[in-house]
Amino acid sequence: MWKKSFWKGCLTHKGSGTLNLKKYFYVIYIIPINESKIIMIEKSKEKILAKAFELGQKFEKKYTGCAQTSIAAIFQALGIWNDDVFKAGSGLADGLGLTGDGSCGALVGASMVISYLFGREYKDFGDMYKPMESYRLVKNLHDQYVEKYGSCRCYNVQESLVGRTYNLWDPNDLKEAFESDMMEHCSKLVGNIAKLATEIILEAGFTPE
Repeated sequence: MWKKSFWKGCLTHKGSGTLNLKKYFYVIYIIPINESKIIMIEKSKEKILAKAFELGQKFEKKYTGCAQTSIAAIFQALGIWNDDVFKAGSGLADGLGLTGDGSCGALVGASMVISYLFGREYKDFGDMYKPMESYRLVKNLHDQYVEKYGSCRCYNVQESLVGRTYNLWDPNDLKEAFESDMMEHCSKLVGNIAKLATEIILEAGFTPE
């Protein structure tokens, strides 16, 4: 362990117009991290990220509902759970309510987990600056998503990945979507976004259970 010390002067009032210079002494301990410890931490992180991708892909293929499958994958990779957040993602799949017209459900679901962990609480509702950390982290996720897929609008992403869009409220389109490779593309996308969001969460300082 290494130790570094320094002092800092501070003027204080003693009364009768005189000033006193007080000396404050600080000791900082610098603990060297063993290289093998760093490697172990990195391997642990890689394992968590791999789990987020694997679960995201698996859940989307098995259960569908890209917002909830993204939320579930991130939560389980981090070893945490919140049923209210999971339930709140129920209506957000396929660009909000299966419309294709809004943001990708996987992106929205992942953003909900980030906001749950780093967002403004009700007790701080009056402080407009409290959500800034969650804004920053979600923006990071959004920007990397758009860089990879060209847009965050569900229909645009569908066109980019499979060359067309599907109206999932139309029985024929729904059947075609399931018979096409759309599910393969979407499940991989959910895995990618769950992994990316988990990485952002870990780098922001969250410690998994």
